[in-house]
Amino acid sequence: MKKLDEKKIIDIFQRKLGNKKFISEDVEKFTLGKTKIIAKTDTMVQSTDIPQKMGLLDAARKSVIACVSDFASKGVKPEYGIISINIPKSISTKEINNIANGFKKACKEYEISIVGGDTNEGKEIVFNVCIFGKSDRIVTRKGSNKGDLIFTTGPFGYTSLGLEILLGNNKKINNLIKKSVKSVINPKPRLDYGLKNKRYFSSSMDSSDGLSTTLNEMSKQSKKKFVINKIPINRDLENYFKKHNRDFNSAIFHGGEEYEFVFTIPSKYRKIIIKNSILLKTPIIEIGYVELGKGVFIQNQNEEFKLKDLGWKHFK
Repeated sequence: MKKLDEKKIIDIFQRKLGNKKFISEDVEKFTLGKTKIIAKTDTMVQSTDIPQKMGLLDAARKSVIACVSDFASKGVKPEYGIISINIPKSISTKEINNIANGFKKACKEYEISIVGGDTNEGKEIVFNVCIFGKSDRIVTRKGSNKGDLIFTTGPFGYTSLGLEILLGNNKKINNLIKKSVKSVINPKPRLDYGLKNKRYFSSSMDSSDGLSTTLNEMSKQSKKKFVINKIPINRDLENYFKKHNRDFNSAIFHGGEEYEFVFTIPSKYRKIIIKNSILLKTPIIEIGYVELGKGVFIQNQNEEFKLKDLGWKHFK
């Protein structure tokens, strides 16, 4: 029997439930009366998504943040939410309070009102969050054009190191380790930046499944070639990997869990989006450009090599 992967599973459901060709996007959109609704749902499962060293407050907050990050990349404000939880009957009052406080913290940060949900009993903790907003337009994954510039809203790689620390026995404590662990347990999507600059983006996508996945999906949907000529890594992390004789490209491009987003802009908007990044204190990094062709390529001096999509895949 041939093993199913995530895409094949989605294709089966799409054929059974949908009447259109499935196009992967960060959010769903539909019209209710005259209102254009934007929705996003995301699931966090204890055994696969929550490291043992991560507290339930942080995990619950992050389950909401995962949806907020998608809204940020589309330039849409999240407004309402529904939360369903699956919990074992052995769970304590303290743990329930931590979970509730995590949801509360995320909703307060991003001004989201929770209007309902469901509670169920099961063998492990599962959070399912659905967030709603409204907008006449989203920034799609497929709008980039020849000559556009490619940006990320922040550096990559800290989450890869942070997750390694959370899953291992590393007892070292220094600024880099603190920063890396914090990037995993306390991500902060760049919602304000997405809202303010939406009009300048030609395409955009959340990067939580890995930078290589994001770039390849945007390139594929736009039917354009993406050339990456700058690796979005900070000096402290680069020095760490070099010191330990490790290749940082895997952590940067394939690590995942960064709740940043990648966006493209016509070059004429470069100054204004940089100005807005300073005003909003949002770090952005220009990492490349778009040209005719297909695929994603890393440019190193006078050589180019293809960047494969090796980001996070369920059922891999």
